[in-house]
Amino acid sequence: MGFFDLFKRKDKEKSKKYKLGLHKTREGALAGLREILSKSSKIDDELFDELEEVFIMADIGVDTVVDFIDELREEVYHKKIEDPLLLQEMIMDKMFEIYLNGEIVNANLKLKKDDLSVVLFVGVNGVGKTTSIAKIAYTYKKLGKKVLLAAGDTFRAGAIEQLSVWAKRVGVDIVTKEAGSDPSSVIFEACKKAKAEGYDLLLCDTAGRLQNKVNLMNELSKMKRVIENVCPGAPDETLLVIDATTGQNGMSQAKAFKEATDVTGVILTKLDGTSKGGIVLAIRHEMGIPIKYIGLGESVEDLEVFDIEQYLYGLFADFFEE
Repeated sequence: MGFFDLFKRKDKEKSKKYKLGLHKTREGALAGLREILSKSSKIDDELFDELEEVFIMADIGVDTVVDFIDELREEVYHKKIEDPLLLQEMIMDKMFEIYLNGEIVNANLKLKKDDLSVVLFVGVNGVGKTTSIAKIAYTYKKLGKKVLLAAGDTFRAGAIEQLSVWAKRVGVDIVTKEAGSDPSSVIFEACKKAKAEGYDLLLCDTAGRLQNKVNLMNELSKMKRVIENVCPGAPDETLLVIDATTGQNGMSQAKAFKEATDVTGVILTKLDGTSKGGIVLAIRHEMGIPIKYIGLGESVEDLEVFDIEQYLYGLFADFFEE
């Protein structure tokens, strides 16, 4: 069953936030898509070239778009499709398949039920890492979890202060040390405290400097060893935070961090602020990493667990309107 059939079963009320949050992409790079299909009299190479250009402008990524268009061509040929308007459903179904890639993709964090879970956050400065940590802390506190933060970005005093302010605002505890301290020592103290005092969830910030790959790898590897020593089997997740407005630069960051550490998921912030929201598909297709959360606003409740069906609806809501 394809995306279009699945989505028709969903409660459209739940889609309003995605529709609003992705309006810049829908009204920007993808604005002409429906018109292109409705004005085309046949499906030919010229139409596929136009579609390719639209999807590249949406930042879906050249490699992803090329593969996507090739698969679309093949399906059109085998099913002998002649009406361009029939491509609407096929495009959504094919993007749905590309994201899933034959897997069951669970966007929920993989946390332990009856023991401490540790989540490590990585990413360059300025992408919204600190606020993402705070928003996730807020979410799990509301669920009744005992949450602790670790201010592991000790290279910037501002990062420590910012996370401390957020901890106070959302009502969770935090472990800090003065700027310039060994970041792994902060993580160690936080792990010990979390274990000793029965916390459910420990969220660890890390330095946001994208240095040379060797230094980055050594720094993150040391942190992971410290976590593993105190909390065997942890970290349970390592989340890479990317600013969606940076487009393909975000893809470069994803590649660098994936080589440096075992990234298990992506938080894509500021998706509501870009007309190139197709980066979701590029990250998944080219990196094989699932999107865990997306930012669709500024408030503490605007970090959404990623839903591929709602996301595609947000991109192609115009297709559902008569």
